[in-house]
Amino acid sequence: MKAKPSSRAPIVINGVSIAPGERQSLEIRVAQLYTQTPLSIPVQVLHGRREGPVLLVCAAIHGDELNGVEIIRRLLSMSSIRRLRGTLIAVPIVNVFGFIQQTRYLPDRRDLNRCFPGSEKGSLGARMAHLFKKEIIDKVSHIIDLHTGAIHRSNLPQVRACLDHPVTEQMARAFGVPVILNAALRDGSLRSIAEAAEIPVITYEAGEALRFDELSIQAGVRGVMSVMRELGMLSKTRRLHREHVPVIAKTSSWVRAEVDGVMRPLVALGSRVRKGDHLAIISDPFGMREQPVTSPYNGIVIGRVNIPLVNEGEALFHIARFQEIEEAEKGVQKFTAGMLQDPDGELNSFD
Repeated sequence: MKAKPSSRAPIVINGVSIAPGERQSLEIRVAQLYTQTPLSIPVQVLHGRREGPVLLVCAAIHGDELNGVEIIRRLLSMSSIRRLRGTLIAVPIVNVFGFIQQTRYLPDRRDLNRCFPGSEKGSLGARMAHLFKKEIIDKVSHIIDLHTGAIHRSNLPQVRACLDHPVTEQMARAFGVPVILNAALRDGSLRSIAEAAEIPVITYEAGEALRFDELSIQAGVRGVMSVMRELGMLSKTRRLHREHVPVIAKTSSWVRAEVDGVMRPLVALGSRVRKGDHLAIISDPFGMREQPVTSPYNGIVIGRVNIPLVNEGEALFHIARFQEIEEAEKGVQKFTAGMLQDPDGELNSFD
């Protein structure tokens, strides 16, 4: 039976018109290499037949943050998204320069996530940010931005968002990870320009740069689809799923090394710590001089350095503080146990 024509208007990106019901891949050319080889940002657009939000899911704004690339690949393979309401714009690699070079930065060492809104005649980063804003961000209604920790640092699965916006908070809670960090906006970031344009945006942080982390990837796929259901883009599941009630952290801080040396960590990601607890021991190579790294407050470890060779002043452990510390600890434990026991969760239960 032939499908009825849709009354929705096509969506136009980079001069390409995508009709309702179409799924199309396209490339936004940003520059070219020294070899004159063109360099483009890959984009896939699923323009549903029925009205709904226009959701951008993007990754690798920092070119070495790879979990989001795999999250988007798995998301696009889900059969349920063929019947979505609204439009999904998937951009797995924003910083194509950094991705090719396996680095966080652009060739001029600028951070693309500090270059927005950009400028048509500015630096390379400013030009890329301007183009991405004009062709993609200005055409969406909601954003999920996928990140990892920096190189040699791991993040506990968490969502960062400005919770003053009610729809942003709705998306953050729907994502379903145990920790939400009510994070301040940083000048030049994608989040800052989206919030300025009143586009609800959340950032998912999980894992480490240049590495795939399976739990973080599974949680990311599940989280994106959960947000799409919350926004009405996908039908609700027919089977009940495990609820992970997130806890909101109002503040977070890094604990830094007071001396140089070799560090032996004593706590893992997701650990609950109390003020005065030892987080690690830093010693010289002979073990003649040892100094503990102690927590200055109660909280949950949501990030940590992975290299044991540390310099004075180096950030070692990222601790989020909660009013309901016991609830936060239970949420992390429940989330981790649920992902390990039921790794596929409801990802295949939409049909």
